[in-house]
Amino acid sequence: MKLLKVAAGVLNQTPLAWGHNKQNIINAIEEAQRQEVSLLCLTELCISGYGCEDAFYSQNTIDQSIASLLEIVEHTSDIAVAVGLPLRHNNRTYDTACLIVNKRIMGFAVKQYMANNGVHYETRWFQPWNPYVRDEIKIGEFSYPFGDIVFDLSGVRIGFEICEDAWVANRPGRMLYERGIDIILNPTASHFAFLKSQVRERFVVDASRAFGVSYIYSNMLGNEAGRMIYDGDAMIASNGELLVSGPRLSYEEFLIVPAVVDIELTRLNQTQSRGNIALAYPNLRVTDRFDWPDVTPVVQRAELEAWERGGYLKEEEFARAVSLGLFDYLRKSRSQGYVLSLSGGADSSAIAATVFLMVRMAVQNIGLKGVKKKLHYITAIQDCKTPEEMVGKLLTVMYQGTENSSDDTFNSAKELADDIGATFLNININGLVETYRGLIEGQLGRTLSWDTDDLALQNIQARVRAPGIWMIANINNALLLSTSNRSEAAVGYATMDGDTAGSISPITGIDKHFLRGWLRWLETTGLNVKNDSTPADRTGSTKDQATPDELIKVAGLQAVNNLQPTAELRPLDKKQTDEEDLMPYDVLNSIEAAAIRDKQPPVDVLKLVEVRYAGSYDRKTLLIWVERFFKLWSRNQWKRERYAPSFHLDDHNLDPRSWCRFPILSGGFEKELAEMRDWAAGQDRNSRKGKIGF
Repeated sequence: MKLLKVAAGVLNQTPLAWGHNKQNIINAIEEAQRQEVSLLCLTELCISGYGCEDAFYSQNTIDQSIASLLEIVEHTSDIAVAVGLPLRHNNRTYDTACLIVNKRIMGFAVKQYMANNGVHYETRWFQPWNPYVRDEIKIGEFSYPFGDIVFDLSGVRIGFEICEDAWVANRPGRMLYERGIDIILNPTASHFAFLKSQVRERFVVDASRAFGVSYIYSNMLGNEAGRMIYDGDAMIASNGELLVSGPRLSYEEFLIVPAVVDIELTRLNQTQSRGNIALAYPNLRVTDRFDWPDVTPVVQRAELEAWERGGYLKEEEFARAVSLGLFDYLRKSRSQGYVLSLSGGADSSAIAATVFLMVRMAVQNIGLKGVKKKLHYITAIQDCKTPEEMVGKLLTVMYQGTENSSDDTFNSAKELADDIGATFLNININGLVETYRGLIEGQLGRTLSWDTDDLALQNIQARVRAPGIWMIANINNALLLSTSNRSEAAVGYATMDGDTAGSISPITGIDKHFLRGWLRWLETTGLNVKNDSTPADRTGSTKDQATPDELIKVAGLQAVNNLQPTAELRPLDKKQTDEEDLMPYDVLNSIEAAAIRDKQPPVDVLKLVEVRYAGSYDRKTLLIWVERFFKLWSRNQWKRERYAPSFHLDDHNLDPRSWCRFPILSGGFEKELAEMRDWAAGQDRNSRKGKIGF
């Protein structure tokens, strides 16, 4: 039995924040040393930050990364640590992991496969490294091994898969297995998506079993650069068994998730394997002496957190990911809070609820003192004694009514604001709307009417709301939250410079159908915030007064959950609803998934939704809705190009700057829609022939 204490370390970093990133790494190393960890794996590109974008082209980014690395080296006494940074070699930039052992740089493992789909564009900046190739790189006065390397520390062999390396079919782990590896480290920056952690767990556990190794996986944490959220997934598996997994979506700056692994046990697995283990490639091995301390055996069994076991995983993940994303966006932009035009409808109510949850979850996780420390620059919250009091300082909402607004939506907005503790403002903008209307009527020489000018009369109401709420945001030095969801973005059912106005758009990545169900869940079921699976030794932080174990519900959502979604831009007697203007939101969601995510033509989309909604809607109705969707999608790409930054949540994302690109000008699917209509007409003719006996 040869036992080693190892750890996955997750970090909340910021691109190009050299001082913060370096100190956070040093703090994590010191905490690992305090816990007597011998081998620590930190996250991908943690020195520079993962989301540096075109700053990776800058030589300064490389130079600053090296300078930070050399300072970090001095804090690695009696420990082996893997840190990530970009390096330039032969006029190419590479994504590397540096292994530091007892204050000495041992070498740099280089990423072999670049993530180049969806939100990742790594081949824009980085060159992939070829397997079985080793070179040297000079840093300062010394040269170090660089490339595809196995590190041999007193007989313990350590190799790397860096993020995407583990997601490909021909993963480097297979080659490491051929070299008789003992431990695989995976420093990663794997963006959050619904249920993605389950996929990660499978490839970590499967790799540990298939390759007969201990596998250490360390993912980035928090909203690093604006759009992507990282859940801080940390896992250690050995011989096909998950030993430990860390808490996800934490508000900590770093987390250390330790485990004890048995090297002799994994070697036995490889010895008994029928695989072809070749202890070759000596030129790829870097050896050094390292005194692995004696370790006492421990009983280890990975357990999901309470909220991951409750049966509402997607609802919980949405609440936690968006709330953490908002928290980091707030503090990293050094803004004083959030401002929101609260209409009383589902979208703005959901956003207000996530800001409330942001505060509640942060206090639950790191305590009031911890929140005040992280938001130390916001003097208004420093004397707050409760989360609700803190919400009042960080969230200002304003209801802006017109003659078309109802008492129901006002009451809905007011009840929610009072329940969560937000600062509530109320103004009537009808006079402003009438002023604009009168000015334009005077210039046109005619009266505007709902029969001839419906769209213009609707949109002016939404646009008039923007200047006032922007003014509040400017006065408060706060971020304005825009309120459009993904379903609206797909069909352009939003007023540019109206409800799309804002600094950040937190729900543009989620569809309206899910959002309405989520609001009912938050009112009636709520978040599970039990702490029964959070060991005290995972981090060095001190929590002063976390909220007691409970379910967090928002009773103030009852009114909005009883309302039919409506823009309230037409006169009340017209009984306007969103679904009457568009189509039922569940149908819109199904059409969007087939047409945009799955890239199906209109005729195939119609066939799919006809099967799905058989007995609910006839073909004629579904054809109208499919045609409406494709026409609205095509003509509204320019709106999606102008949306405020939004969070990536799943592969339904429509953000053209990070996921789903479409031409602003296009043929509008005219030929494809004609083919769909012809197919439907043919089906109808065949149906009629059958009925009359042909």
